[in-house]
Amino acid sequence: MHQGKYVFSQVMEHLHLYRFDQCVERYDGHRYVKKFSCREQFLALAFGQLSHRESLRDVVTCLSAQSSKAYHLGFKTLISRSTLAEANEKRDWHMYWDFAQILIKEARPLYIDDDSFSLDLKNACYAIDSTSIDLCLALFAWSPYTRNSGAIKMHTVMDLRGSIPTCIDLTSGKVNDVKFLDKIVFEKGAFYIMDRGYLDFARLRTIHRSEAFFVTRAKNNTQFERRYSHDVDKDTGVLCDQAIFLTGHNTPQRYPDTLRRIKYRDTTNGHVYAFLTNNMSVSARTIADLYKHRWQIELFFKWIKQHLKIKVFWGHSESAVKTQICVALCTYLIVAILKKKLQIRLSIYEMLQILSVSLFDKTPLVELFFEGGIQKDVKGSEKAAPTLGF
Repeated sequence: MHQGKYVFSQVMEHLHLYRFDQCVERYDGHRYVKKFSCREQFLALAFGQLSHRESLRDVVTCLSAQSSKAYHLGFKTLISRSTLAEANEKRDWHMYWDFAQILIKEARPLYIDDDSFSLDLKNACYAIDSTSIDLCLALFAWSPYTRNSGAIKMHTVMDLRGSIPTCIDLTSGKVNDVKFLDKIVFEKGAFYIMDRGYLDFARLRTIHRSEAFFVTRAKNNTQFERRYSHDVDKDTGVLCDQAIFLTGHNTPQRYPDTLRRIKYRDTTNGHVYAFLTNNMSVSARTIADLYKHRWQIELFFKWIKQHLKIKVFWGHSESAVKTQICVALCTYLIVAILKKKLQIRLSIYEMLQILSVSLFDKTPLVELFFEGGIQKDVKGSEKAAPTLGF
């Protein structure tokens, strides 16, 4: 219940930070810590993300300017830049990683019936991809990628219902994307959509043996023979729907089972795509539409790079960089959870913009996103603001 608390405190209190404290205990995060706790470190970095600060100095300056409010925001003492920088450099980033997993588990059920996923499929559908975050090798010597540059790679499995990441791994930029498949526990009956960078037939067979389905694109040099063809309606863009077996060097041993090959022409740009899948029952057009939905993960990567602070890093050690990425992910999930629990029709981007200028206000969260207690839906009809459900 709102009792004149600041917006930032309302957001953080909603998450029940005792669960964060459990993550800290798991990694003995408070060892040698006298004053500046791991919870305060997380709050400071989350404040930096929500307020769109550009550096640690910006974060500390803003909090210092509001020193009379610091206690009510969750800070027991005033923070210095050196203290925050040292915490980022030395403390185990896995604490924040584990907390992100807790937020993922909370967010996923909220988006299971999200209407942004338009396909009529009861199966869970996931997109797999990675994005590279460029680093200056002179400053981040631990992240060599090429001779003159560094990079860290974020591998992601994203639930296409709601665009919620379900599994994330941070590695060196040199790690091949396909190795990420070895770390995924595949869900029976689920679809996994990925691009040609993940075309490894031995690993695809692992997905098949897990009784899950994959959808990927065939390479131009993929060698195969056709067993038979299904009738297709070319007006839908499907050019052919074939059952094939692989004939290339070693590929029959790596994937001895029958595959399905679908050629599809995109009517919007005229491009022809060849898809491979182990699902034999879903329509060919649905397979093509599933692959189109894979672009949601590309949009997710683009969104977090544009609207969260992971381009300019607030520390140079591996721990500082990964801590910042984890807190940025937590920020995204925090807003995504609030969006569903408060039934807000604004986009996450719009919510972040409102929060960025309201963190020191005492407006209840319900009123903050509803002008006069009323929010207009997409069609322009009015909808009363819901009451807080926590």
